[in-house]
Amino acid sequence: MALARNSDSEEHLHSTFASRYVRAVIPRFKMPDNSMPKDAAYQVISDELMLDGNPRLNLASFVTTWMEPECDKLIMESVNKNYVDMDEYPVTTELQNRCVNMIANLFHAPVGEDEAAIGCGTVGSSEAIMLAGLAFKRKWQQRRRAQGLPTDNPNIVTGANVQVCWEKFARYFEVELKEVKLSEGYYVMDPAKAVEMVDENTICVAAILGSTLTGEFEDVKTLNDLLAEKNAETGWDVAIHVDAASGGFIAPFLYPDLEWDFRLPWVKSINVSGHKYGLVYAGVGWIVWRTKDDLPEDLVFHINYLGADQPTFTLNFSKGSSQIIAQYYQFIRLGFEGYKNIMENCMDNARRLREGIEMTGKFNIVSKDIGVPLVAFSLKDSSKHTVFEIAESLRKFGWIIPAYTMPADAQHIAVLRVVIREDFSRGLADRLITHILQVLKEIEGLPSRIAHIAAAAKVSGGEEKTAKMSLEDIAKYWKRLVENKRNIVC
Repeated sequence: MALARNSDSEEHLHSTFASRYVRAVIPRFKMPDNSMPKDAAYQVISDELMLDGNPRLNLASFVTTWMEPECDKLIMESVNKNYVDMDEYPVTTELQNRCVNMIANLFHAPVGEDEAAIGCGTVGSSEAIMLAGLAFKRKWQQRRRAQGLPTDNPNIVTGANVQVCWEKFARYFEVELKEVKLSEGYYVMDPAKAVEMVDENTICVAAILGSTLTGEFEDVKTLNDLLAEKNAETGWDVAIHVDAASGGFIAPFLYPDLEWDFRLPWVKSINVSGHKYGLVYAGVGWIVWRTKDDLPEDLVFHINYLGADQPTFTLNFSKGSSQIIAQYYQFIRLGFEGYKNIMENCMDNARRLREGIEMTGKFNIVSKDIGVPLVAFSLKDSSKHTVFEIAESLRKFGWIIPAYTMPADAQHIAVLRVVIREDFSRGLADRLITHILQVLKEIEGLPSRIAHIAAAAKVSGGEEKTAKMSLEDIAKYWKRLVENKRNIVC
């Protein structure tokens, strides 16, 4: 007599890890034929995610990895709201408008007490930069057409240290990207060189408040003054966009007297990432324009909700409301005082880490005292071992710290970078210093991998190739090595 088959629920009651759902291989590239219990599905996915890195120890990222439980609760309560449904969720739209006004006032936009600021929430600074670039391009086209001039060769001037989203904007929207090259010891855009590259086809100059490479603020004030002189001489109207993705929520609280924002007349738009030092989980950025005239009307769509006009300017449509609500929570929960305290604490922890790294005697500090709270540092002696080895070795402790070479023309400089976020404590800083010391001691007793790479180069390309080995070559070697390891794991 055949045994009766247990039902799925009966089978699963015995043990989660003894059920057939966990014992069987889950299809990776096609949908499974049959369903499984919800707790089994949760366990399968949760187990795979254990192999991810710990977000709190991911010191490569500027993105927020911790929020208060009360805000987590608000996020979950609003996770099913589609932000674009303004008719259905008018309060959420109102909260976004309040955030825009708060940010505009923080950046000294010329907005009256009861006047609405010009700006919007975005998925992140990448979308915000696309919108800003489109506005500059359209304004430039309108001016050129009014003068009877061609509009087929726009360009934008940036430093070589810009984030990749600027390259995406240039490629996607057919704008030439003119980059000011870097040099050893000077890893931000030189404003004088930038203005030299400006011509009649330049739609704007992009300045960075908080370089991702070193955290340094670019000199927006000098750039503004030099552009003012050039515009007066030429009759052009080239303006500035400030990419304040990282520094926009730092400078107002730590360096209130620093002129980088709408206090400068040629700054026409600013973007900032709410999910970086705006202290919100990933998925929210902001773009603010100086005045209504700086955003061409034909780029704006108008939605009527509850009898009122709601202008909208985005590159996407559906998106969640939870990050907008979380940003508003942080603004009213922390206020100016709270943000100032958090940023001061981040800088204190960055200084503590910097001092500990300097005390090893093995590194040069590349980052500056004024800027984003991070520590970028390079090895004083890279003849035997590299920063890439150090980054790899720190992984065994759970730390995710990037190692990279600088952009052109400073490719021979390789650095490590540690980003200090709100949830990086003094205790974690001390523990990281201890682990760095331990790694340095370990690799000093290992044979030189550079010698191994050079030997391989000699075999494949002879003495001449060996002599030309640089940190850039070594960086490429390590990148290939890491990619190969990643492919094997996956």
